[in-house]
Parts: sequence; C-alpha cells; structure tokens
Amino acid sequence: MPADGPQMDDRCRPWQNADSSSIAKQSVRMPEIATKPRVKVKPQTERPKLYKVILVNDDFTPREFVVTVLKGEFKLSEDQAHRVMITAHRHGVCVVAVFTRDVAETKATRATDAGKAKGYPLLFTTEPEE
Repeated sequence: MPADGPQMDDRCRPWQNADSSSIAKQSVRMPEIATKPRVKVKPQTERPKLYKVILVNDDFTPREFVVTVLKGEFKLSEDQAHRVMITAHRHGVCVVAVFTRDVAETKATRATDAGKAKGYPLLFTTEPEE
C-alpha cells in the first residue's frame, strides 16, 4: 500500500465515469404524492320546526279574562289581546303566536290551566306551522 492511502479503481467511482445521460436513466422516480386540502366541515344545524298556539273560542269564558290571559302569558298589548280574542270569537279560532314546539306547548298549557283555575273552559292548542 502506498503512503498516501489506498488506491481506488474506477469501479468505485461510477459518477466520475458516467455521462449525464446515463445518470438520468439510473435515477429512481419518486412516487407522486397527492395532497388534499383539509376542509373543516361545519355541522349544518336545522332550524327547529315551529308550532302555532291557537285560541279556541267558547261561549262561557268572559272576554275580559281571555284578554288578561293573553296579556299575561303571551305578553300581548291590550290592543293585540283584544284583537286576538275578537278574531277567535268571530271565526271560532285564532292563532295567538308561533314558537318552537316546547315553548308553544308550555304556553298553551299554562294559558289553558289559568282558565281551569278560574273554572272556565278556556282552551289553547298547538299545531305545526306549515
């Protein structure tokens, strides 16, 4: 062995002996990686179905009491409560307000119970809004 280190023959250095075209032929092609952008999916919340609260007319509950219940439970003004009561009186029924199901049923039950507490057949019902 010579003093300046081991000698390497040309087989150990293929890059020195090869031209650029042979290197291109020997290169390994990397697989293409498809990337997809991350999309944040927002959950679509559906609007709750609405229900009508309906006042049903009867011949026994005093008009003033109906107006008082409408003002107290549904927060209607004196004029609005009077119009709802007269409409129910003339047509047999009148839509008082529209709410989500739970609120509509609660208000209808409380208003009906207020009439029962005084001995009147006052009736409020609910039905889905179309």
